[in-house]
Amino acid sequence: MPPFIVRFAHFHEDFRLAELDALSVLSGVEISYDPASYSAASPILVVEIASAEQAAKLVQRAILIRSISELWGNGTTYPSLFSMVKQLPDRWAAYHKSPFKFTVDGFGRSLAQQYKVSVIESFSFLGFTGPIRLKNAEVEFLVLEDYGETENPLPNEEPKMLWFGRVVGRGSRELIDKFDVKKRKYLGNTTMDAELSLVMANQALARPGILVYDPFVGTGSFLLTCSHFGACSMGSDIDGRQIRGTAGFRRNVNGIKANLAQYNLESRVLDTTVFDVCRNPWRSGALFDAIVTDPPYGVRAGAKRLGRRNGTVPENSFRVVDGIPNHRRDDYYPPTVPYEMSDVVQDLLALAAEKLVVGGRLVYWLPTVAGEYQPEDVPGHPVLRLVANSEQPFGGWSRRLITMEKVKELDTEVVTVGGGHEPAHKNFRDRYFAGFEPLAGK
Repeated sequence: MPPFIVRFAHFHEDFRLAELDALSVLSGVEISYDPASYSAASPILVVEIASAEQAAKLVQRAILIRSISELWGNGTTYPSLFSMVKQLPDRWAAYHKSPFKFTVDGFGRSLAQQYKVSVIESFSFLGFTGPIRLKNAEVEFLVLEDYGETENPLPNEEPKMLWFGRVVGRGSRELIDKFDVKKRKYLGNTTMDAELSLVMANQALARPGILVYDPFVGTGSFLLTCSHFGACSMGSDIDGRQIRGTAGFRRNVNGIKANLAQYNLESRVLDTTVFDVCRNPWRSGALFDAIVTDPPYGVRAGAKRLGRRNGTVPENSFRVVDGIPNHRRDDYYPPTVPYEMSDVVQDLLALAAEKLVVGGRLVYWLPTVAGEYQPEDVPGHPVLRLVANSEQPFGGWSRRLITMEKVKELDTEVVTVGGGHEPAHKNFRDRYFAGFEPLAGK
């Protein structure tokens, strides 16, 4: 298969390969690349794909990919780059008279306009005679000078690598601006940023004809992004105030429904409901093609579940007020207790194991103490396969985007998950507000 240049955006470097692999599944485009050749310090990855049309199809909904180009040449110097380009002159002929443009960019250094012009002129041996069009060109060529990550580049420093190719497709990074949380009519303190919400939709393989569920829906960010890509979606939360919009930064604007109307997604978001996911009303068996969620882990909002701190006390549970049982009053709010993070995650995996169809995906955020994290902290389940584990660091702590796939039906017998290992996300809320003081024995 011919080689292509994937040009990543230089953001969320640990997420880029995971999204690329998900895009391959979504598009049905087979790709081949050497994972060892990937570097978080470079925006370039060479992949092999059957055709330019397949390459364009692969990246058309990518969030962390800027463009993909047919590789014409690379080298550490321009003479070596030109030598490689000149080895295949036959492919130039198709574009001799086409309206064209050149894009010259630098990674790790800004390039002066005059220098860019000189680089373009150095490719005159290609013999293109078509008109130059900066807009609506029929063919675009990319020249990328990779200087690597450096805060203070030297004036005469040479690039580490030069890349040249024909641009055949672009990602959909414009969606980051479209779904920018600052532009939404409704948001709250737990609203996920647009870029990562879109990446999660890709990781979940959101597409027309599937049903996506968010059991900790909050202000509904994942409903928007998954449904934008054609999926039907629905969500639930124990706290209906976030759903209705009576809590958050922009209140009394009709909550999640305001955003659905803003993005014209009312027909794809089926509903949002209020209940404790530990006591959910779903019928038994598989229901969802994907579960996408950000469990509350206590930094901005702590997780809650139904219960009483001192257990069930009958005289408190069945009070009668003004002749009406307390739990039947319109203003009744069920009592809740804290929901420890490791319990949240184990219950989430159990939910996914039962409610996902085979082949369905669970995509969720797992917080962890940075210095104590171990790979075995990521909980497993006999019917779920770990697909990707990408880290977003925040100094003393980080959160990991975990993607799992259901690989077989759940056995009706009781399944035990977890074990004696104490993960770095256990009691995360308490650890966070204690400044992540080291635990005894660690």
